[in-house]
Amino acid sequence: MRRGILAFLTIFQSILFAAHLFVLETWLHFWGAASARTLFAERTVVTLLAFSFLAASLLSFRYWNAFTRTFYRFAAAWLGVVNFLFFASIGAWLAAGVKAAAGFSASDKGIVAAWFGIAIAAALWGMINASLTRVNRITVRLPNLPAVWRGRKAAMVSDLHLGHVRGSEFARNLVATIRQLRPEIVFLAGDLYDGAFADLDELAGPLRSLNAPLGNYFVAGNHEEMHNHHGHLRAAQNAGLRLLNNEKIIVDGLQIVGVHHYDAARPERLSKVLESAAIDRSQPSVLIVHAPDQLATAEQAGISLQLSGHTHRGQFFPWTWITGLIYKQFVYGLQRFGDMVVYTSSGAGTWGPPLRVGSRPEIVLIQFESA
Repeated sequence: MRRGILAFLTIFQSILFAAHLFVLETWLHFWGAASARTLFAERTVVTLLAFSFLAASLLSFRYWNAFTRTFYRFAAAWLGVVNFLFFASIGAWLAAGVKAAAGFSASDKGIVAAWFGIAIAAALWGMINASLTRVNRITVRLPNLPAVWRGRKAAMVSDLHLGHVRGSEFARNLVATIRQLRPEIVFLAGDLYDGAFADLDELAGPLRSLNAPLGNYFVAGNHEEMHNHHGHLRAAQNAGLRLLNNEKIIVDGLQIVGVHHYDAARPERLSKVLESAAIDRSQPSVLIVHAPDQLATAEQAGISLQLSGHTHRGQFFPWTWITGLIYKQFVYGLQRFGDMVVYTSSGAGTWGPPLRVGSRPEIVLIQFESA
């Protein structure tokens, strides 16, 4: 296990270091270095930046203090910036090649400056965009919906990732928005926490102000299971959330099933949980699981609506493209899988770089209607 983790960290850091060197050498090729001393300083700074995110991540699993939080936020933000600078470097080389082939005399300095400027602007916009949580209103029509549920609203939120980047103030603002929406019930579909070492009760404290009359329900995501699994679940309970521990409850005739990520991600385990839940196919049911992975299993068990998160809709390129390849049309939004309706949220927070380009954070307000 330790060897596997060490091998992963080595590969991850090697890729980061190579990407940083590529960005630096691209800039030096087109722009040049003012002096040997300046060149040494640039390479030293870039080397430190290349190792910053891994160092900050390791510290975040051991310490919770102002320095660690500040360091992690900086390193995570820089990781997002260098992602765009890497692709800008590729763009600069391609543009220079096209210019040379066409015989244009545009300055190579201008080319790399333009590409790097676009990259930095994209990263800055991504940070602003990631801090603006929107409300996405959808209508879900379910067969045999009890009359009492027609027109009722549920707030669904996932992937808050409370931790070193998104803290209690973020949670407080999110709760304030949900309270203004006045949902009858709230579903939290996993990754409430980022998974690192933190004061879990302090982070989730604002969730105690959720006041949905029919309750606030939570299932664990993969980040709750990375480290101190029981501690994360206990803190969620301390924040006033009702854990759905691989179980079914019935609220005014609506079957609500919650399955934690470890079991929901494995078809045989999910099948056993749903079998023991004894889903009544003549009545509507809602399944809350963190990831939209085992859709066939849920649909075969008779689930009417599945609510998930996990994908973040990729947050930014190239992950927006990669998650689309993995989850296809179920990467985001309201879709149908056989007789089951599926909604995958892009989540409210971020993981790693605190930015979003091509996705946006959201709270989902679901209005139930009869099919």
